[in-house]
Amino acid sequence: MDMKTSTASGGCPFSAQDGGVRSLLGRTNRDWWPDGLQLDILTQNGTSPDPMGPDYDYAESFKQLDYTALKADLTALMTDSQPWWPADYGHYGPFFIRMAWHSAGTYRTADGRGGSSSGQQRFAPLNSWPDNGNLDKARRLLWPIKQKYGKHISWADLFILTGNVAIESMGGPVFGFGGGRKDVFEPERDVYWGTEEAWVDTGAETRIQPDKGWELESPLAAIQMGLIYVNPEGPGGVPDPLQSARDMRLTFERMAMNDEETVALTAGGHAFGKAHGAVPADQLSGAPESEAMQLMGFGWATDAEQIERGHITTSGIEGAWTPNPIQWGGDYFRLLFKYDYELVRSPAGAHQWQPINPDPEDMAPDARDPSKKVPTMMTTADMALKMDPAYRKISERFRDDQAALDDAFARAWFKLTHRDMGPKVRYLGPEVPAEDLIWQDPVPAGTMPSDAAVEAFKLAILASGVPMAALIKAAWASASTYRRSDHRGGANGARVRLAPQKDWAVNDPAELAMVLAKIEQLRGGLSVADAIVLAGSAAVEKAARDAGFDVSVPFLGGRGDASAEQTDAESFEPLEPRADAFRNYLATRQTVKTEEIMLDRAHLLGLSIPQMAVLVAGLRVLGANAGNSSKGVLTDRPGLLTNDFFVNLLDMRTAWKTVDESGDEDFIGWDRASGETRWHATRTDLVFGSNSQLRAVSEVYAERGNELKFVQDFIAAWLKVMNADRFDVK
Repeated sequence: MDMKTSTASGGCPFSAQDGGVRSLLGRTNRDWWPDGLQLDILTQNGTSPDPMGPDYDYAESFKQLDYTALKADLTALMTDSQPWWPADYGHYGPFFIRMAWHSAGTYRTADGRGGSSSGQQRFAPLNSWPDNGNLDKARRLLWPIKQKYGKHISWADLFILTGNVAIESMGGPVFGFGGGRKDVFEPERDVYWGTEEAWVDTGAETRIQPDKGWELESPLAAIQMGLIYVNPEGPGGVPDPLQSARDMRLTFERMAMNDEETVALTAGGHAFGKAHGAVPADQLSGAPESEAMQLMGFGWATDAEQIERGHITTSGIEGAWTPNPIQWGGDYFRLLFKYDYELVRSPAGAHQWQPINPDPEDMAPDARDPSKKVPTMMTTADMALKMDPAYRKISERFRDDQAALDDAFARAWFKLTHRDMGPKVRYLGPEVPAEDLIWQDPVPAGTMPSDAAVEAFKLAILASGVPMAALIKAAWASASTYRRSDHRGGANGARVRLAPQKDWAVNDPAELAMVLAKIEQLRGGLSVADAIVLAGSAAVEKAARDAGFDVSVPFLGGRGDASAEQTDAESFEPLEPRADAFRNYLATRQTVKTEEIMLDRAHLLGLSIPQMAVLVAGLRVLGANAGNSSKGVLTDRPGLLTNDFFVNLLDMRTAWKTVDESGDEDFIGWDRASGETRWHATRTDLVFGSNSQLRAVSEVYAERGNELKFVQDFIAAWLKVMNADRFDVK
């Protein structure tokens, strides 16, 4: 569905707002562009679309990059204006800042998805979002440089580095750059962007409407489908600065920014360049994904004469924010507070604000003809920085202290463009800042324990009297917080012993505290992080051996222990599971089916379908449920690592029915012959027998002769989770 032909849905655009159960998939590319070429048939059965192949090591390739030469080429590009898309004011810097910003700005804290880490701006739907209008041209301007440096620089890294060079080339402050973003070669189908049937520019309703009781649904951060943050005209196009401030505060907060960072980024970004709304939007063609083949992936096209004259429309707002659009300085705040502003409409019909009776020296040059002067403007989002009391206080401070703005913008820009990269150990290149920042979740370097220390602790913890299930649960609680979307969480740092994780209900706080106390007593020279993982792995190994399997669970040590001072507790709150299928935990009924939440969590852990299946089954029989619940423990010999979960789940002697008061969440399994109750299970248990694909996997593990295979596959999947965040050894 093209953005210009889609229709706004009636009522609330999110079924979850009405109490319904929605899918985490939301609207997909097939919904937006049903006639588009679908390549899925060639990527089935695990076939990778990556042309670089499995042996390509981007980190090693990046190390061979001539970084200085690349930055020199990017600097030269800034003023190498091309006739097919001329540079405003003769400088592409503002254009490339927007490209980098919009590449990174899709990040959201709730699930860690979005962001710049894989170069997704090249693909639908992002390449065709209204908010990304004309950034297709920015990427094409970069193509000769990408072609030149090839495999040594990814598109994902190039987007962000180009933004940095753009800021530097216009005299702006830059805090640093870390490479290491590896490209992907297909759209990410796992990101939930929402359920609306319309883009922002077709009259779709905003996601926050207090009068209707609508709040911004998690994990979403943008205010409307097709936006990075907020509508610059105001909520739903209504020019209300205070309501715009409300939207800004929430959406930036969901992208990990506080008020000061929000003000600094807004002011810093708008210190450069201009907005484009010189002609009505109906003069433009469609977005790249729906355009004619001969346009070769270009969208929002207009004729060359219009482009040469600067008659371009992107946001619909027209004009520069400052009289010096390609020079860093304090003009943005100076003009914002110097003048009263009146509400006007751009040539494209968008709401914007214009200074009343501006002095000639405060006029901006025309983007194509520097001899002409035109009024500057502010968006409704800019006016929010003046009208909202908290934003105004910060803005006035930055107006009066340029050095403070310089530092705040540089740091906020660095955070914006690196927030989804995870710990600093993943950063590459000569411009990685030495300073450790708390949002990078720093962990002190660990020490590799000796084999003797490992064996001594294993013997001690297994003989300590702590239940084996409690040891397994503590290790899982520590490691399973990892999410590969933004590489946060995981066992390294042992943050499970710190707020807020130690108090999460899913972690059984009292039991966890008991386990941690015993580990602290016995760990000797091991770090707490290593000891937690080792204790759980030792318990898994014992459970397998007690079941008759001669196996071992390898241990990879060397983790460090983070302190409370190195932990931004508030930023870890979004990692708390409201539902965790692996521990059969459901805090409250969710607006998404619990089995879909299981798939989402498995994806964030980087698990395959078989890995997810064996972990659920193994943790059940090991007794690792939250609250020590018996739900899904489909075995008569709990505590032993066996394939009993699958055997009993698929046993045709058992029939299932719902527990009346649970709706369709809890189930009773009863013996068909005797009528006696045998088992108690949940949706995330029964789905392994009801879903045909999951059942096919379950059948393999339930077959006679595959008992050892199940144990071995469980151990491999367990280790994958335990070591998921060990970037220092990968």
